[in-house]
This record gives sequence, C-alpha cells and structure tokens, in this order.
Amino acid sequence: MIKNIVVIGAGTMGNDIAHTFAQSGFKVKLVDVSQEALDRGLKTITTNLDRIIAKGNLTEEQKAETLGNITTFTALQDAV
Repeated sequence: MIKNIVVIGAGTMGNDIAHTFAQSGFKVKLVDVSQEALDRGLKTITTNLDRIIAKGNLTEEQKAETLGNITTFTALQDAV
C-alpha cells in the first residue's frame, strides 16, 4: 500500500496534488527548485484549507494534520 508521495513542482497543479494527498492522510514530499516557490505553494494550500474550513467541511485540527503531512525540499535527491 502506498503511504508516501513525492510531488515535483509546487505550482498550480503540484500544490493541488500535494494538498489532496496530504488531506487524505498520505505523507507528501513537495519538491521545487526554490524555497520561495515552496512557500507560495504552501500558502496556496493553507488558503484553500481555510476556505474549506469556512464552508464547515474541515476543522482546524484537520487543517493542522494536513499541513503536518507535507514536508518540503529544494533538492530532489533529498526527497527520494
């Protein structure tokens, strides 16, 4: 059974893929070439989680668990 996911690229598709897997309970390693790109991706994920909370479909605890499932890397060899 798959438990760990590596997502290469924290842009529009990458952060959404990472978010979906992390919210589903998978440990996600998110990789991009710069810390700035990773920070933008995590900010987008956080904003999206906040929207889900506002709709009443997620708790703050679930948000924290989701974000806790994501680890970021700027070097692919460190993530795999």
